[in-house]
Amino acid sequence: MEPKFDDGHSITVNLLDGHQKLHQKPVSGQTSFFKTCFNGINALSGVGILSVPYALACGGWLSLMFLLIIAASTFYTGLLIQRCMVMDCRIKSYPDIGERAFGSVGRTVVSIVMNLELYMVATGFLILEGDNLDNLLPNLKVEIWGIVIGGKSSLVILIGLVILPTVLLNNMSILSYISASGVIASVTLLGSMLWASATDGIGIHADDVVLDWKGIPTAVSLYAFCYCAHPVFPTLYTSMENPTQFSKVLILCFVVCTISYASMAILGYLMFGPNVLSQVTLNLPTHKLSSKVAILTTLINPIAKYALMVKPLVNAMENLFASHCSKKGSSLVIRTSLVISTVIVAVAIPLFGYLMSLVGAFLSITASVVLPCLCFLKISGIYRTLGVEMIMVFVIMVMGVAIMVVGTYTSVLEIVGHL
Repeated sequence: MEPKFDDGHSITVNLLDGHQKLHQKPVSGQTSFFKTCFNGINALSGVGILSVPYALACGGWLSLMFLLIIAASTFYTGLLIQRCMVMDCRIKSYPDIGERAFGSVGRTVVSIVMNLELYMVATGFLILEGDNLDNLLPNLKVEIWGIVIGGKSSLVILIGLVILPTVLLNNMSILSYISASGVIASVTLLGSMLWASATDGIGIHADDVVLDWKGIPTAVSLYAFCYCAHPVFPTLYTSMENPTQFSKVLILCFVVCTISYASMAILGYLMFGPNVLSQVTLNLPTHKLSSKVAILTTLINPIAKYALMVKPLVNAMENLFASHCSKKGSSLVIRTSLVISTVIVAVAIPLFGYLMSLVGAFLSITASVVLPCLCFLKISGIYRTLGVEMIMVFVIMVMGVAIMVVGTYTSVLEIVGHL
């Protein structure tokens, strides 16, 4: 039986043991609408903004259509996640949705995909920080106990130490203030790029490639990486004072971030053309003031975003070890170990563009498109009847699978070729 809504609070759901009527309001937190918007925009508008000019250069001007298609599709799947949580008020996290749909197997699959994606994205933040700081401070070396550490590696370690205090925070309302700094940094980055283009003699260098089919898989994978915040959505939903306003949060977040991504893609491609790098800030001349402002604001974004992105991963690990040791002590160890491990991986695999393309194609598409569609079809039961929404969900899911297969194959070939 399909879920039936009575008054917004009382719903009927089909459970394994029969039909049960839940008279329960959506679980609410303490985070206001505007603070949730800051958290949401910060989660969506991250380091992907640096790669969209490179994505546009790979696919040509018409590849921007894929950015809009992915934005619209992932917005809709974000709404599907909200609807899954409304159907069963006991759902508190993304893995809960997988379990509600497909039992323990669904929970395991969703948990693995979600946590691996968040972990790799967090690692990408550190690689980005190291690349941009190394661009500002080349040939820096640090000696610790007789061991000489190269510039980029030492800078990644330093950023890990800066990020660690933000990961130790629990309160989503407090995190919103850190998120606000990330949103401001994104706006400042776009402004400084305009400044560099208008006053520092960079000029216009873009070619007239309309569509490059060979580069489309890479472009689409990087566009998909820009919208990889879905595992965080349940956390944002449950943290709200009024969860019924979450759809409005999603509208605002997706509109703002898509405009930001499209603007940066066009501006960066116009400035550097086919020579644009996987991080557009690495193309900027470091001796110019506008370039230094752009790079420095770029460094703020990962610091502001890291804690929010790993929050679901931290919660999962804390729940796993909650019965084995004290909550406070285990939480400190888990959060510190998580930061240390991402620092180690970032130092060992400093390939930002290739890594983000792979994450976008395989993990982001799976977590942000395929899994929300599958879970919604199962939980809602609409797969039993042929209707407009069922066809739309099915088409989006098939599109996601196609992007995942082709994009992953292309990304793996690029990584193997580089190595």
